[in-house]
Order: sequence, then structure tokens, then C-alpha cells
Amino acid sequence: MSSTELQPPPNSHHDANTASLLPIIDAPASPPEPFDLIGALLKDQQTLSAVDVFSQEHSSGLPAQAKYYNKLLPASSPGAGQQYGFEVDLDLCSGCKACVTACHSLNGLDEQETWRDVGLLLGGTAANPIMQHVTTACHHCLEPGCMTACPVDAYEKDPVTGIVKHLDDQCFGCQYCTLACPYDVPKYNAAKGIVRKCDMCSDRLAVGEAPACVQACPHEAIAIKVVDNQQVIEAAETDHFLPGAPDPQMTLPTTHFKTSRVFPRNTLPADYHAVNPQHPHWPLIIMLVLTQLSVGAFIVGQVLEAVIDSSLLTEFRQLHSTSALGFGLLALAASTMHLGRPQYAFRAIIGLRHSWLSREIVAFGAFAVAAVTFAALCWLDSSSPWIPALSWLVSLTGVAGVFCSVMIYVFTGREFWSFGPTLMKFGLTGAVLGLTATWLSLLVFGIFVDATSADALLQQIGPSLLRALVVAATAKLVLEGSLLRHLWHRRQSPLKRSARLIAGPLAGAMFARCACGVLGGIVMPLFLLNELSTAEPRAALIGISVTMTFVACVVGETLERYQFFAACAAPRMPGKLAE
Repeated sequence: MSSTELQPPPNSHHDANTASLLPIIDAPASPPEPFDLIGALLKDQQTLSAVDVFSQEHSSGLPAQAKYYNKLLPASSPGAGQQYGFEVDLDLCSGCKACVTACHSLNGLDEQETWRDVGLLLGGTAANPIMQHVTTACHHCLEPGCMTACPVDAYEKDPVTGIVKHLDDQCFGCQYCTLACPYDVPKYNAAKGIVRKCDMCSDRLAVGEAPACVQACPHEAIAIKVVDNQQVIEAAETDHFLPGAPDPQMTLPTTHFKTSRVFPRNTLPADYHAVNPQHPHWPLIIMLVLTQLSVGAFIVGQVLEAVIDSSLLTEFRQLHSTSALGFGLLALAASTMHLGRPQYAFRAIIGLRHSWLSREIVAFGAFAVAAVTFAALCWLDSSSPWIPALSWLVSLTGVAGVFCSVMIYVFTGREFWSFGPTLMKFGLTGAVLGLTATWLSLLVFGIFVDATSADALLQQIGPSLLRALVVAATAKLVLEGSLLRHLWHRRQSPLKRSARLIAGPLAGAMFARCACGVLGGIVMPLFLLNELSTAEPRAALIGISVTMTFVACVVGETLERYQFFAACAAPRMPGKLAE
């Protein structure tokens, strides 16, 4: 008999009972099924993805090229006391930069030019970290700094929509708006010689079409809303715009960043602790140094007129006024090199009512006219009764020009360029360079014009000029060095960033500036004082020393002005981690 025949029928009662007992008595317990974390996350992603919703809407008959996005646009135009503004849903922003690409493509921007950027916020703890992407563009502020600063009125704010537009044809490329905007919005295009910026795709909005960034975002994180101006002002009062962003009180930005989450208190931009030297603007450096030298030299000459016998100053006045004028005209010529389109420099006075840059240009223009007239009269009629009045006019217009230069940078709201320190820096630069320029004029006067009169002037004013130079140079170096105290502050303030820049990437320039300042402003003047006190001063040694003093002081002040630009911690929207 086969083994098959010995087996009970499969449907027998015995088989059923046995089968029912085996799992209970003989079989071990089954282990629990493991949790599939990856599968659960993938299922969640498929359920929550905005891309799927976007694709389904397109497949259901959305118009070609996604022309209409009704839920991302306001239902009506702004009314009285209202304007358009961006609304960014931070919960939906993934940092994909589709908005950046769309804006770049639509506006035909250059390779490195962007009107919309994506930054990163970091915070939280190691156990619960926070990483938030932030897309930003122009905030179309209620009080746009770019528009107020512009000397040629190349910005206009639409009275209905509130959109801040840049008029490319009007711009002459001074780049002042790039300093005046606290959000780094206007971007200078060197190839075109002008500044350009986001205009919220106003031509699209005018026909009911969404801006490129709004259409491109696959998560619908960007929308256009009608904002109430009074609410913007009230919101700015709480200083709650975005972690690490500049104070909204400066320009009253209208962009609204919304989120359902509460950011941890330590949420900061990813590049918050990064320090990078800023663009130095060399034409402006040269212009500021030389204008302050020229004004300082004229003021020193004005002081000499009051304390010295006029008979000794007649011929010296001719030489000194001409040299001071030459430095001033060189400064004004250097300033035009900063313009992207210098052929339109004549437009610079258009913004006189509101732009400090326009006021500076007018003030220095008046200073140049007065200085040319004064220098010419000194040569043509040295006994003219108009000379004292013209001397005062030159000094006053020069001081007005330097004051406007101070206010140009104070207006930007940057802490490193605050009123007190900037006024003292510019004023002391004028004093240091004005005194050294006067000494240089005395040297040239003694060599080429009248050695006897030069010796008499040296005896009368030489020691006083040198002592004043030592005091001014020492005060200037102490003022600059006082910034380094911020290195020991715990808070990462803008002034601490500036101090870190000077002590770090700009350390070489700082040491060179200090060396030149000490040599030209302290060591050489003290040496000259000692030489003048001897019975027979050595003329050759005095000439070499005066030349070294002048060169060292000019180089030192130029390096200081380089740090003035390069070490200024610029306010900006959240950036990204260094690559």
C-alpha cells in the first residue's frame, strides 16, 4: 500500500479538527509586522504634495500657459489707502527657486543678475531643528528709500497700485539707491550702466495676469494681495517683519510673510554670522578724500588770513588757492567715473528737493564756482576788497558740500555710517589733509616763489600747523580704533560685523592705514617741530619731511575711506549658507 493510501481524506472530520488545533497548540506566535517608515512618508508626500494638485488642475483644462491664477490675485484693484503687495506663505516655500528662474527668464536678466532671491532661515535645537526657505523680491515700500535717495527721479510709485517702478531711461547709474535700500533690491547692471529692479510684472497685472514668480511657483507660495497702508504702518511698529531682516520702520515694506508655525527665538538667517567686505566704490573714495582735502585747505587759508599779516600772504594766497582748487576739481572729475552713464550727469540736480546726493552736487558745484572765482581774483587783483568775502563763500560752500556728503551715508540707516562718527571722520580728514596741503604749499612757495617770505611764514605758523596736525591725526586714529571695542560684545551687531571685517579680511588695509597715519600725522610732524626749533633748520631735510608727511597722510586717509565702504555691514534679507 502506498503512502498516499494511508493519508486521511482531506475533507475528513479528523483533518478539520487537526487543522484547527495545529495553529493553537503546535505553531509558534507570529512576530508583529515591522513599521514601514519610508512607505509612510512616501504616502504622506503623495497626499500632501502641492505638485499633484497643480498637475490635476492643469489636466482638467486650465488655460494654456497658466494665464489665469485667480486665487493668487486680488479680486479688485486697490482702493484709497491701499496698494498691491506680495504675500509669501512660508509653509509652502520649498526653496526650489522656480520663481527666481521665471523672473530671470521673463525679464531677460544677465547671468548673475537676479530680481528675486531665495534665502534660508535656521534655528531650533539639535533635537528639533528649523530650516525655512524664504523667497524675496522688491517690497514696494510705502516710503521707498530708493526713490527718496535717487538724484534723477528714476523711481516712481504708482498712485493706484503702489508699485515702485524704476525708469531705466532716466537712470544715470550713480548706484546710490543700492546703498539706500536696506533690502538689497536694486541691482546695478555694469554692462548697461544703470540700476534695475522688480516691478511686480506690472504690465501683466494690468491685464489680469499673474507675475512670473507667482505663476512659476509649483506650491503657490507667492500671491499678490491688496494691503492696507495703515496696517502696514502698525505692523512695522512691532518690528516683526522676518527674523534677521532690517527694521521695517526704515521704509515700511508691504510684503507679508505668513506661517502657521512659531519660529524659535534663535531663528536667524543662514548667513547671519558671515562677514564679507563690501564693494569699495573707488571713484567715491577718491572724490571724498580730495574734496575734503580741498575744503580743508581753503579753511586753513581762511584761518591764516585772520592771524597773519596780509602782506606775507599775498603771493602765498595765489599759490595755495590754486593748489586747493586743483585738488577740488580733480575730485569732481573723479566722481563722474562712478556713473554708469556719465553723459547724463547734468540730470543730477533733478532730485534737489529730496536727495542728499543732488544737494551734495549742487553744494560742490557752488564751491567750485566760488573757488575758481577766488583763485582767479587772487592772481588778477590781489588787493581786491572782494577777496575776504569770496574766501568766506568758498569755505561756507565747501562745508555745506562736506555736510551733504555726510548725510548721503547717514540717510542709508547703516549703523557704521551713523551721523556722529561719519561727521567726525569727514571733518578730521579735512583737517588733517588741509593742514598737510598747506604745508606742501609752503614748501613749493619757498622753493619756486619767495624763499624769504616762506621762511617768515614758517617761523610764524609752522609750529602751530604741525601741532594742530598731530592733534587732528591722533584724534582720527583714536576714533577709528574705537570701533574694535565691539569685538568683545556678545551680540552680533552691525558694528561688531564691521569690527570683525577690519580685524579679519581687512586687517592688512588697517595696519597700512595705521602706519601711514602715525608716520604722516604724528612722527613726521614731531620731527619737523624739532627741526624748526634748531638754530639752522636744514631746508633739504624739511622738504623731504613735508613731502613724506603729505603723501603718508593722503594714502592713510584713502585707506581709511576704503575701510569706510568695505567694512560697512550692509543690511539685507536672509541669505544662504556659503557654498
